[in-house]
Amino acid sequence: MPVPIVEFTDERLANGLRLIIAEDHLAPVVAVNLWYNVGSKHEEPGKTGFAHLFEHVMFQGSAHVGKAEHMALVQGAGGTLNGTTWLDRTNYFETLPSHQLELALWLEADRMGTLLDALSQENLDNQREVVKNEKRWSYDNRPYGSWNEKILGHLFPDGHPYHHPTIGSMADLDAASVDDVKAFFATYYAPNNAVLSVVGDCDRETVRALVERYFGPIPPNPSIPPLPDMSLPPLLGREIRETVEDRVPLPRVYIGFRAPAFGDHRLDALDLASQLLSGGKGSRLHRRLVRDERLAQDVAVFTLPFIGGASVCIGWATVRPGVEIETVERTYLEELERLASEAPSEDELDRAKALTEADELGALARVEERADRLSMYATLGDDPGLINTLLPRYLSVTAEQIRDVARDVFRADNRVVLTYVPKPAGDAADTGEAAA
Repeated sequence: MPVPIVEFTDERLANGLRLIIAEDHLAPVVAVNLWYNVGSKHEEPGKTGFAHLFEHVMFQGSAHVGKAEHMALVQGAGGTLNGTTWLDRTNYFETLPSHQLELALWLEADRMGTLLDALSQENLDNQREVVKNEKRWSYDNRPYGSWNEKILGHLFPDGHPYHHPTIGSMADLDAASVDDVKAFFATYYAPNNAVLSVVGDCDRETVRALVERYFGPIPPNPSIPPLPDMSLPPLLGREIRETVEDRVPLPRVYIGFRAPAFGDHRLDALDLASQLLSGGKGSRLHRRLVRDERLAQDVAVFTLPFIGGASVCIGWATVRPGVEIETVERTYLEELERLASEAPSEDELDRAKALTEADELGALARVEERADRLSMYATLGDDPGLINTLLPRYLSVTAEQIRDVARDVFRADNRVVLTYVPKPAGDAADTGEAAA
């Protein structure tokens, strides 16, 4: 089956904004996707959570758009929208009927160029409380909610830009002033620090003219500060363990590893290794831990691709009632070690590739996903053409490459083992015990 090709143009405005356009007239919809090259890795000590805070502030109005009006206008035009923040980026996106394209471009340009005109102490205080409530809901008070923060904190040393969580700390959010927040926006929310992708039922020349009209007058920031050195040894160098007593229904074991950075072809093989291990009911971990030996309620393995020094590969198993935690961990690790010593069979490899191909083709069928991937690959790898080459790369991975990357990554001196256990009845205190 031939791999579909996404045709696109790639250019820059005079102010540095990168514009990517991909026409697709199959359906009368268009996706607008704007990635800013700013995430939590750009934050300074004592000022964490600013990137995520702006994901919320960006919906609080700009010079010509009232508070929450951005959302109302898009939804009133029959569209959907959202924004997300991560370690490497912040993005904003809309999908609308194609005749509403100009509305989305104007809205995004207005808040890029004039958000500070509407930023007030009231808006800051309001959204700061929203973010703090999100932290309580999604991290602090959710079962297993701290796993991501804890594993990244162990895999990346103190002072590394990936060490602290995207959500930030309560203390830093409380201390943030309007001047601090304005300075962060002025530094990073500039056209020369952004990629704008427009995909769907549109005309290239019309898009260019609209983008030039609305984004062209926004001045660049010529002094975006460089990131500190993010290089890391490929291995953690030891095993790190932490046991967390929490309000969880069942014990769960998380295991995390440093992995090759985004762009490294070994990460392709590790993605396929994850499919072999936990991709559906036919995967190795599911067959052994869930189906056959009935040790775990569920299992997972996945990669989180980062560009700074290392990515991570993380997995977990939720312990079935009555089963010893140590038995689940030992069995889980045995399957990782087996993959590191024995190349998968041809049938297993074909299955992993088929699952990956289905995922990729399903994603590329949606205009909003194509727009997001074009922006992502341009921002993280300076190569939007990766949208056409990544699937062939996956399909060319060999069984030996999977074995080799598993051998290099799934090592005892490269892992964090994080074990959640139910808090004893009547114990209201949160405790954690870390040991190297």
